[in-house]
Amino acid sequence: MILPQQGKTRILIVDDSSFMRMAIRSVLSKDPSIDIVGTAVDGVEGVEKAISLKPDLITMDIEMPRLDGISALKQIMAKAPTKVIMVSTLTNEGAKATFEALDAGAIDYIPKNVTDSTDAQNHFRQELMRKIKEAVASRMRRALPASPMARIPAPAAATSAYKPATSKFIGKKIQYVAIGASTGGPVALQEVLSRIPVNFPYGIMVGIHMPKAFTGPYADRLNAKCSMTIREAVDGDVLKPGVALIAPGGMHTTLVRQGSQIVVKVKPTSDYPQYVYIPSVDLLISTMSEATNGAMLGVILTGMGNDGYKGMQQLKQRGGLTIAQDEATSTIYGMPKACVDGGVADEVLPLGQIGFEIAKFM
Repeated sequence: MILPQQGKTRILIVDDSSFMRMAIRSVLSKDPSIDIVGTAVDGVEGVEKAISLKPDLITMDIEMPRLDGISALKQIMAKAPTKVIMVSTLTNEGAKATFEALDAGAIDYIPKNVTDSTDAQNHFRQELMRKIKEAVASRMRRALPASPMARIPAPAAATSAYKPATSKFIGKKIQYVAIGASTGGPVALQEVLSRIPVNFPYGIMVGIHMPKAFTGPYADRLNAKCSMTIREAVDGDVLKPGVALIAPGGMHTTLVRQGSQIVVKVKPTSDYPQYVYIPSVDLLISTMSEATNGAMLGVILTGMGNDGYKGMQQLKQRGGLTIAQDEATSTIYGMPKACVDGGVADEVLPLGQIGFEIAKFM
């Protein structure tokens, strides 16, 4: 019997690749706060060990023999709910499977990007440790229902489910919406955008921390599940009513005014080395607030760190409106907390109410 080491985070590694099991173990074993309680070579063994070892956290490969990672995840969530980080390939199919896993209850994911390149190996180590620390600090959440969320064709349907007695936004006008998120964001953003009707009269710009290979498939997934049009932004895109653009991963997105239009400008990360998170929500919201002269709503959802706070601060200085997700419904209460503590959140709302609140601006 393996006895838990006091105060340590107990981790189970599930991967059919001996190389990946060794790579993950090598990274995690260097941290004295982590105790690797076991490894598993496929989903069947992963489920068995999740039940018997009761780890605090599991790293789970997606493609495995006998039982794949998503099927194993669903069994674990049903039999022994545990925080799970998916280890996924940087491919279109890997992205689709990752988002399915997040819907099924996974806390987060890390791209499987371990090559002979020293830079790639260092990046993998840093990302793995960061994701582990975030997952440890996160709260378990229930998976989304298996059936698609109801599509919302008209404003009456969008607003009837949520009508607070008072609102700081009564009588206020906007022309655009910006939304930022990180850890827990893929699921949270789906919840928010699914509550906005197809004829929403303002353009929406979204910044979420994702690798380049993931934002396109993620936008396609949202577009299939939500009423409004959602797609990955490209350089030169114009923000239009009823369309939500997802900032492309692996680079930064800024917004500029060209005549009467607000236009997307995609920038390499080397242009803005001061921003750690990519794409930067701070940069997106601050440039958008300048381009719109504050005639917009800024929304910060769940995520680690404080990305978005400075952007929301600049938005408030220009007279814009702001919403932050509340602590109780955030997977990680980092980004919203920075806005709340910094006094730049007009409203602090549970996740299930934010989409309805945005829809009320119609």
